Amino acid sequence: MQYRTATQWGVFDVTVSDGVIQRVDGIQQDPDPAAIGQTLLDGVQHASRIQRPAIRKGWLAAAHRNRKLRGNDSFVDVPWDEALDMAAQEIARVIAEKGNKSIYAGSYGWASAGRFHHAQSQLHKFINLLGGSTRAMNSYSTAAAQVILPHVVAPWSEIELQQTSWDEIAQGAELMVAFGGIPLRNTQVAYGGITEHQSQGGLRGALAAGTKLVNVSPVSHDMPAWSQAQWVAARPGTDVALMLGLAYVLEAENLLDRTFLESHCHGYATFCRYLLGEADGIAKSPAWAAQICGVDAGVIEQLAREMAHKKTFITAAWSLQRAHHGEQPYWMLVVLAAMLGQIGLPGCGFGFGYGAEGFIGSSWRRFNWATFSKGMNPTRFAIPVARITDMLLNPGADVDYDGRKITYPEIDLIYWAGGNPFHHHQDLNRLVEGWRKPSTVIVNEPWWTPTAQWADIVFPATTALEREDICASSHDPYAHAMQQALPVQHDACSDHEIFAGLAARLDVGEAFVEGRNEQDWLRHMWEKSADKARTEGFELPEFDAFWRNRIYKIPEQSARKTWLADFRADPLNNPLNTPSGKLEIFSDAIAGFDYDDCPGHPTWLEPFERLGGHNSEKYKLHLLTPQPEKRLHSQMDPSAHSHSGKVAGKEVLLMHSTTAAARNIRQGDIVRIYNDRGACLAAVGFDDNRLADVVSLPTGSWFKRLDDFTDANGNPNVLTADVGTSKLAQGPSANTCLVEVEAYTP
Repeated sequence: MQYRTATQWGVFDVTVSDGVIQRVDGIQQDPDPAAIGQTLLDGVQHASRIQRPAIRKGWLAAAHRNRKLRGNDSFVDVPWDEALDMAAQEIARVIAEKGNKSIYAGSYGWASAGRFHHAQSQLHKFINLLGGSTRAMNSYSTAAAQVILPHVVAPWSEIELQQTSWDEIAQGAELMVAFGGIPLRNTQVAYGGITEHQSQGGLRGALAAGTKLVNVSPVSHDMPAWSQAQWVAARPGTDVALMLGLAYVLEAENLLDRTFLESHCHGYATFCRYLLGEADGIAKSPAWAAQICGVDAGVIEQLAREMAHKKTFITAAWSLQRAHHGEQPYWMLVVLAAMLGQIGLPGCGFGFGYGAEGFIGSSWRRFNWATFSKGMNPTRFAIPVARITDMLLNPGADVDYDGRKITYPEIDLIYWAGGNPFHHHQDLNRLVEGWRKPSTVIVNEPWWTPTAQWADIVFPATTALEREDICASSHDPYAHAMQQALPVQHDACSDHEIFAGLAARLDVGEAFVEGRNEQDWLRHMWEKSADKARTEGFELPEFDAFWRNRIYKIPEQSARKTWLADFRADPLNNPLNTPSGKLEIFSDAIAGFDYDDCPGHPTWLEPFERLGGHNSEKYKLHLLTPQPEKRLHSQMDPSAHSHSGKVAGKEVLLMHSTTAAARNIRQGDIVRIYNDRGACLAAVGFDDNRLADVVSLPTGSWFKRLDDFTDANGNPNVLTADVGTSKLAQGPSANTCLVEVEAYTP
């Protein structure tokens, strides 16, 4: 029998026979179904599923919880009632003794594409009813962007949903310059789900319309080979220097739009003094930039002239801002586009993340579907998401963040549902140290992931295929019925059932369930969405009709306006949501923070390590940690589809053949990748379409720590540094990472 389901990487029809998944097929509405869908074949019913509630033995055995054994201990299965009782008692104890801020309610939004069975929302509603908790703000993916861009141009949510579409690029851009490329492997996914994968078609459409593509990246295949893109091979983390070199040419050769800079921008004169070297004695010329980024000065000069003489669209990958001083390339990209003066013209200007998620560049109608309301966090307290380890290790310490100071609380209990910090976080050996500080870690998880293995109380959770839900994302024009395709596996319960059980024990049960069962909640959310739809001029079908049809598409709207076109036409009457109402090339607010690592205008700042810079004598290779092609993050890593991209169960490190030969490494060898922070084992694959001193190891392989602090499976986050992008955003600096590689001998 065939069932409809939805995931963060697309919508699929799943064929089930005798309770086992036999086939996974993309739906007819999807022109380019994601291959990641094949992880469902054996991933959902994999042997790594957690079968029953489990308690860590050391946690049960001693008052101090034997915290040092966390991650290296065995578990004992217990009945649901007993496990829920113990968890509820521990939550109550921590609140009574330490206060609500001492609970870290960690979660990440990628667990399910369903609107109701959304682990983060379920967890947060439960915790909010108890008085709240410490939370995380921003995301590992875009933390630096989320903080810097509202100071400069607009809130991140506006940029994601309103920025230039692929259709506009094809119609209006003669030249598209992509810093970090457009790696289409990433566009298989979109948070909240995606129906039509159109990124490849969008890029092909731009190419067919005559748009020239330029890939500024240390790796040529960050743009597909069929794109015929010009490859500008810049060293990782040096994009700001390259952009400054381009800007210098525009200024020096008077190729910029001074009228636009005067009428639509704030602070260009101050920035220009820095650009020309009048402020610090260093002219940011192409020759200066070439020494840093490794791109010939003549190439920089020619590209700047071409950008000035053509209708140009500039974009940057999300990866650029996941680096030390990651705020700077995004800020500088906006400044470079402002100098060209084409912002607000169809297909021109700037945008971000066109190779990051599948919905970016779409022109679909946006509709905010009703969600499972989690209410407000009574503590109103959060830390930057990438500073979790700092918080665990340094209670009472202050951290700078966007013009204010945040004091870390003492965390005594972590409750995690719907994510894997042992995938997302940097310097996992340091995270281990912090993770062992709290008295208790509680986890809802379908599989024995690293997060479950590093917990004390583990509740087995159902997957999307074992329950009913609705997939309906604000960036997708479709809603889908997510049907239960499989019986509940083993002794699992949904996150809603788990939290309802805990809530009942903590006297907030009625407030949590609100008198509704799970089917009632789906109807209630659909009806709330229907009310919203009426205010926007269209009618949703009745819930039962929607469920029978399994799919609904909202009516199309008239062509939307080009992003920032109104601002371009009349900046006085259509100001931006910035202090000046203009594009902030210089930010008085940021300058007022007086941060040494984020001054008042875009600046080249030396990272803590880079090729040709600090630490490059000791560690001669730059490690990039891209998203994996065969899974979403670390989800269903044990599946056959995920493992088809590995060698001997280990992730594959891509490196240049000459770099490998210099180290006596052959294709397929198992190697040790290491630096001062840690080490991991990986297999080697050759790839000569890259700078010779740049290697790549995808994220997401399940963390398996060996006795010597080496990860056995090729998880690169034992190597990346747990250093904030700057005092402004405190985002992750994962892509600032030097390593060395050697053949591994067991």
